[in-house]
Amino acid sequence: MGAIAFDLPDDVIAVRDGVLRFVEKDVAPRLERHHALLADARQLYDARGAYASEVRELIRDVRMASAQAGFYGMCAPVSIGGGGFGHLAYYVAWEAIYRRLGGHAIVTPWVVAHWAFGPSPVLTQITEEARQRCLADMMAGRTSMCFGLSEPGAGSDATMIRTRAVRDGEGWRITGRKLWTSNAPTAEWCIVFAVTNPEKAARKAGGISAFMVPTDAPGFSVESVVKLFGHPGGHEGALALEDVRVEPWQLVGALDDGFKVALYGVSLGRVYNSARAVGQGRWALELALDYARQREAFGAKIADYQGVSFPLAQSAGELHAAHLMGLNAALLLDRGERAVKELSMAKSYAVQAGYRAVDRAMQTHGGMGLTNEVGLVHAWQDLRVVNIADGTNEILAKTIAQRLLAGDVDL
Repeated sequence: MGAIAFDLPDDVIAVRDGVLRFVEKDVAPRLERHHALLADARQLYDARGAYASEVRELIRDVRMASAQAGFYGMCAPVSIGGGGFGHLAYYVAWEAIYRRLGGHAIVTPWVVAHWAFGPSPVLTQITEEARQRCLADMMAGRTSMCFGLSEPGAGSDATMIRTRAVRDGEGWRITGRKLWTSNAPTAEWCIVFAVTNPEKAARKAGGISAFMVPTDAPGFSVESVVKLFGHPGGHEGALALEDVRVEPWQLVGALDDGFKVALYGVSLGRVYNSARAVGQGRWALELALDYARQREAFGAKIADYQGVSFPLAQSAGELHAAHLMGLNAALLLDRGERAVKELSMAKSYAVQAGYRAVDRAMQTHGGMGLTNEVGLVHAWQDLRVVNIADGTNEILAKTIAQRLLAGDVDL
């Protein structure tokens, strides 16, 4: 019996169950075999702070195994060789993956292609020559990409970017800095956003273009690895581009209209984060319930104390609401609706509910909840990040308020 009063489509159930079988057969055993590596930050990162070569190889192996099994590019468009599944399948699959694997998330995001790291609708906008150069390897999981949009002075307001692409013959030369570029220390390709028409950009009327740049191009460098939560390394990169030459085949989408490129993937990104938060929250809640049933204090199971059980009950209600909001937003998107308000609400609510669920699970476990071994701390950090990433809660609240004030008041 389930808590949702409608049936998922048969094809979505088949994808979810197939992904879970793949996770059990190919991903979970890899995590177990490499537990010592993944649990020890001294081994996890290399001297500059990027993932160590063994970790990068493990991530690549998971991508390639998933691609071979048919899951890695399952939601990429058919036109680039993907499975063509929609937002609902994406949501349901990711929620199930994170509910199974929980907090040990370094490998988890690579089970199915993330919109900014691998095969996604974004790649429908690259040129035919770019497809010939990069698509086959990316679809097979051999390579990955990153998304160079944010800059030191341009975060939530991406229209403030300062990176410039100046005409040079038929091509351009790009100079600038990027920050918070996830997967940059590992990726073989980067979609770089740069101002190509300063006058249009100043009027916020376009003027920004996107380019597909190999990360080994002359003048392109990962200037530093951004380290978070006191770790000795990380997955975010600060990029430097010094007079990087790009040719017409590297233009992504239309010239001076680069922000449309980001919109091809942003819905998938928010669906992913909503599902991730619900999945990790449910994983944490189930851990806490098991622990509360077993742990004794002052002559009783701690589950018998309202101070323990009531916060868990609150998390259950919040996660249930977040789950329904995510499913609803995904269904609306698959019907062809933009669902701007609904997806913004789903992402914002889910990442907060998931974070609270993990935090309460840590509190239930007491000191054990803080240990690396249990993994709750990793999920806690993961969900703290996505309260900011892919649209902060404040930006999403602004979007929701604008839609409401414009008359979109259906709830």
